[in-house]
Amino acid sequence: MSTENKNSEEALNKLKEMTSNIETSMMITNLGDHPLDAVPMTQKKIDEQGNIWFLSPGDSEHNKNISKDSKTQLLYSDPSDKQFISIYGDAEIVLKQEILEELYSSISDNWFNGVNDPNLTAIKFAPKEAYYWDTKSNKYISFLKMGLASLTGNQQDVGEKGKLNL
Repeated sequence: MSTENKNSEEALNKLKEMTSNIETSMMITNLGDHPLDAVPMTQKKIDEQGNIWFLSPGDSEHNKNISKDSKTQLLYSDPSDKQFISIYGDAEIVLKQEILEELYSSISDNWFNGVNDPNLTAIKFAPKEAYYWDTKSNKYISFLKMGLASLTGNQQDVGEKGKLNL
């Protein structure tokens, strides 16, 4: 697997590409303590700056943790396409009604009593750095290369990995 570190706009494009393909992440808060608090979260939007938006109950444990310490990590995994990304950044609780209305959909009714639910909040996650593993662009070729490597004993390039400096 080749290492391809990316910076600035190239890093942002790779982040958007990978996170738009994988809707649900594990949001990890309380990074300084053990055990960590990890919850599955479905992203609602990735904005032009690369911020990842979620809806969340205001009284949730992860909202409480974010209020104490904004340091947060997101883990995305798509084993079928062999895509994985770990993103570190800062999260903040957002209460602006126009943002809540933009992110809210009828599916959100499963967790909230409408867009005016007083317990409804948005979480804005601002990525700082990430590390990714991606073989999606050449999944079948990667499989063939792994077979060739096992037959010949020569290591083959089966995708890319690297750091995203955002």
